[in-house]
Amino acid sequence: MKNIILFLLLMVNVNAFAQQQDTVFLKNLLQAHPELFGGILNHPTHNEVQILYTQIDRDKNNVPHFTSYSYRLNANHYFYPASTVKLPTAIFALEKLHELNIPGLTMRSVMKTDSSFEGETKMTEDTSSGNGLPSIENYIKKILLVSDNYAYNRLYEFVGREGINNKLKKYGLNNTRIIGRLAIYDAGENAKHTNAIDFYNDDKLIHHQPAQYDAKDYPMHLDNMIQGKGYLDKNDKLIMKPFDFSEKNVYTIADMQLVLRRLLFPNSFPKEQQFNLKPEEYKFIYHYMSMFPGESKKPTYNRPDYYPAYCKFLFYGGDSTAVINPDIRIFSKVGDSYGYNIDNAYIVDFKHKVEFILTAVVQSNEDGIYNDDKYEYATVCLPFMKNLGQVIYQHELNRPKKFIPDLSKFKFSY
Repeated sequence: MKNIILFLLLMVNVNAFAQQQDTVFLKNLLQAHPELFGGILNHPTHNEVQILYTQIDRDKNNVPHFTSYSYRLNANHYFYPASTVKLPTAIFALEKLHELNIPGLTMRSVMKTDSSFEGETKMTEDTSSGNGLPSIENYIKKILLVSDNYAYNRLYEFVGREGINNKLKKYGLNNTRIIGRLAIYDAGENAKHTNAIDFYNDDKLIHHQPAQYDAKDYPMHLDNMIQGKGYLDKNDKLIMKPFDFSEKNVYTIADMQLVLRRLLFPNSFPKEQQFNLKPEEYKFIYHYMSMFPGESKKPTYNRPDYYPAYCKFLFYGGDSTAVINPDIRIFSKVGDSYGYNIDNAYIVDFKHKVEFILTAVVQSNEDGIYNDDKYEYATVCLPFMKNLGQVIYQHELNRPKKFIPDLSKFKFSY
């Protein structure tokens, strides 16, 4: 009976989230700015754009209330989620530490990854960390600061493929699956196997996780999983066949924003639906989600390779020359691959007391060839993201609010 009640509560929450969506406002907003969005609006596929914008209104007790607006939102229309899957995986890694409940095992414990199946790699050192050794803490920092692929892969291996997908179902993320590592052509049997891992405090072994195997498949049959006219294989050979996404990760825009809302505003969900995170872990994630790469001491990221807007697509367009507004912080997780740019962001202006959530995807691959690194990121995708974020921000600046929000929870020293 208890499980049935929890399920019904979850469905009420998710259904309410879906029902709040207005589908007219964003369409009108885009059409009102043809100089910014005309190319997207006139493109035969609208460049695969999907948008979910959520306004936040606080009551007299500073409790947030949400109203959502969508544009071309369609959970059955596939897009490649790229690095956006790293955020839930990082959250689940922290949750697993609590579930293991092993004395002395924390996110700061040394984490040494072995290789136990074809294609797997060891990781026993991490020169980017303060002590030169890998840990869940440093992996999460690298994911949030610069979207490090190998940091994600190590956490994918720790949580395990089955563990990740069980968590997704637990939290009602039923249109999502995470079934592989990134940037290493992970698929099939390779993705089902995950490495053995040892955790240490100083030189003392405190936990051994054996290699795991997930025998399950997670089939999802969506529109748009077969794309283009050709692709380069892992040997850079051109294969003139459409590219098949059917064995890749799936993470819809609505699910992305649900994860972000649950992370940022846990008290807006019933206790049973909140992530199993400690207050200091929430703050840790908020801190590094909103930090610019150059503000981090360890790991260290310097220009010209890394710049403030490096992982900030909405509002700044990932532009290395962007002028950063000192009053604005963006709590976000981006993704870019196969011509897709995605951003899932909570944008805050502390000076003008503005806050909103914006999640969007856009793609451009005009030659129809995948894996050739010839995508229109710089001319189509990132300008769209920048303009969308700024137009919504301008709307928020002029939107009247009955109660001024207290945003101190999200203000950090960097």
